[in-house]
Amino acid sequence: MPLKIYNTLTRKKETFKPVNDELVRMYTCGPTVYNYAHIGNFRTYLFEDLLRRWLKYKGYKVKQVMNLTDVDDKTIRDSQKEGKTLKEFTEFYSQAFFEDVDALNIERAEEYPKATEHINEMITMIKLLLQKELAYKTEDGIYFSINKFKTYGELAHVDTTQLKAGASGRIRADEYEKDNVADFVLWKFWDENDGAVFWEMELGKGRPGWHIECSAMSAKHLTKAFQNSTFYPDKFETIDVHTGGVDNLFPHHQDEVAQTEGIVNKQFSKYWMHSEHLLVDGKKMAKSTGNFYTLRDLATKGHNPIAIRYLLLSAHYRQKLNFTFESLEAAATAVQRINDFVLRLEEATGNKDHKEITRIINRAQKEFEKALDDDLEISRALAAVFELMNEINKFLQDTSLSQKDAKQVIAFMKTADSILGILTQQEQLTPEIQKLIDERERARQIKNWSRADEIRDELAQKGIAVEDTPHGQRWKKILS
Repeated sequence: MPLKIYNTLTRKKETFKPVNDELVRMYTCGPTVYNYAHIGNFRTYLFEDLLRRWLKYKGYKVKQVMNLTDVDDKTIRDSQKEGKTLKEFTEFYSQAFFEDVDALNIERAEEYPKATEHINEMITMIKLLLQKELAYKTEDGIYFSINKFKTYGELAHVDTTQLKAGASGRIRADEYEKDNVADFVLWKFWDENDGAVFWEMELGKGRPGWHIECSAMSAKHLTKAFQNSTFYPDKFETIDVHTGGVDNLFPHHQDEVAQTEGIVNKQFSKYWMHSEHLLVDGKKMAKSTGNFYTLRDLATKGHNPIAIRYLLLSAHYRQKLNFTFESLEAAATAVQRINDFVLRLEEATGNKDHKEITRIINRAQKEFEKALDDDLEISRALAAVFELMNEINKFLQDTSLSQKDAKQVIAFMKTADSILGILTQQEQLTPEIQKLIDERERARQIKNWSRADEIRDELAQKGIAVEDTPHGQRWKKILS
């Protein structure tokens, strides 16, 4: 079955067919590294991880580029507050971002270009926009003229004829709302608020606007347009898919389209995909309302990152997802259930092969693939996994499942997990934990049940559960 995705540009589901049959070139808007990424950010990054994993499952080679915005209004403002250089400040939060990515089991993109390392490419593109009279110079910067780009607003469905009454006609801020649609800044001339953050160019000392950064980095890393610092518009190749949160749609993605297509006179991206907002307790997440959480905030409260991954993945990406601590506990229970199921399969010792097992697996795989081919319908894919678990558990309960059949089921679960990324690996135990487990086993052998129970409780406090099975003592990490 072919993969169908919802294209924001056309507002309909389309059969996915990359420009090159084998390689998918994917650009994803990454973090602005001025603070720890919050769980709303990670909802988008996990949707993109799901897309990436599914494309690979379908047999495509994927080249994903995710930018790091390390110069903008917020990075400059907050680095100055902390009395640090821009580089020192943003390097700290860049590293924190990668630590969080790994904790959530998000696959690494092929490239993570930094905005500050692509200033020359941005300047080159700005000069081309000036030459084509799509941009103009003012006393405080260089701006893109949206009236000169006839299809401005098409991606975001913005009506440029209905400008807000009294609007100045130009906007210098990096982020703004649809009712403030106006000419946007490409290059901001330096002022005292920028401190030591500036680059010299013949048109004026300053720094880039946010939107030109992604146009430059996507062209540099996903096309052949930049060669030896020269931009060749005819060598630009339409990228396959551009993703981000719905909050990036306007102005950021719309402005990227205007800049890039204004220079190359061809389509910037064939497909656009956007994830919806994350709500917390039914409300928009905000520090002022006390419902703002980073991954680290939740980890400090004792929540497992894999449970957070499951929750943020569990609703379709184009639906708003309401985060609650009750739903997070339910996610942890679901992850624990799936991992426990695989552990039980590994211990199967039945001596009877069941023909039904192959039928159950084939049906689950078919439903799993059908769901994800339908615009990444993850909830239906998860339902297929749980339906399989319910059916196989009947064979586990009467201990009739053979090792041969169990291996087939494990193979399916691992295949599904190549997309879901929620099976935990049995980690090496610390010497302290191993000593306690060995002591408990000795206590069981001499039937010192009270000591065995004491050690079980002590291990539980350290995040390790031990279970007594017909095959001996078994341990696992506690996820819920």
